[in-house]
Amino acid sequence: MSRTADDAGREVQQLLSVAELLEEPRLARLYACIDRLGEATVGELVDRLDVSQATVYDYVSRLVEADALEVVSETQPRQYATRRIELTVSAFGDESETANGGYTVTPALIDAVGRQTTNDDIDSFVDRHGVDGLAAALDHAVARARGETTHRLVARELDVSPLAAEMVLQALDPVVREQFEIDPS
Repeated sequence: MSRTADDAGREVQQLLSVAELLEEPRLARLYACIDRLGEATVGELVDRLDVSQATVYDYVSRLVEADALEVVSETQPRQYATRRIELTVSAFGDESETANGGYTVTPALIDAVGRQTTNDDIDSFVDRHGVDGLAAALDHAVARARGETTHRLVARELDVSPLAAEMVLQALDPVVREQFEIDPS
């Protein structure tokens, strides 16, 4: 089956949507909130995110237009839900890539990006290491929550100090607990 121009256009639109979410932590935070809730109204988002109604309407409108959100109920108040995003990104020739040649943009990574607005440790880490570094740190945070690694090994893998590794791992722990099924044993 061949791809059509419409298929290519949708793929480009999704890529642009993902780029916008990764570049704007406030949009990512709103997307992640709706993703956690399953569905949400503008009023619920205003209450949960402590953001003005006008700002939430603007963000929701932008994400619906970008095809990252969908309207699931046309009756007032409208309900919105996320469209699942999973996109693998690689930058050719970039030595800061993870071992698999890039990273995958998932709702968990979008959630972590969104927490830049409320967590200085994540914000500082992204400033120093970019979203690709945050993606690698998130992978390591999942492995640590599963008991598969330590902060010292993560520090070596990420080429950061053990303190910086511990700080970002602790900052990402709520994302890991909310987004992944971790066996508590």
